[in-house]
Amino acid sequence: MAKYRKKPVVIEAFKWLTDEVPQWWTNISGEFVMDVTQGHVFIKTLEGTMRAEPGDFIIQGVKGEIYACKPDIFEATYELVGGE
Repeated sequence: MAKYRKKPVVIEAFKWLTDEVPQWWTNISGEFVMDVTQGHVFIKTLEGTMRAEPGDFIIQGVKGEIYACKPDIFEATYELVGGE
């Protein structure tokens, strides 16, 4: 079986209910629904609706798509670019 390596791409992301919310998140109000009582956010994606828990990362992908990622997967997949 062939093996593949993920191409290095730069994405923008923030930790839900922990990090400051970036401008692109406030511009996509029709793409998500917040459950204020529980702190969850439901994000509409091409694969269906994703539920992000507090502490999950919200990612804007290379084509502007928005999706959630669990912290352990995020940290195994991404590293901080530059000194941010």
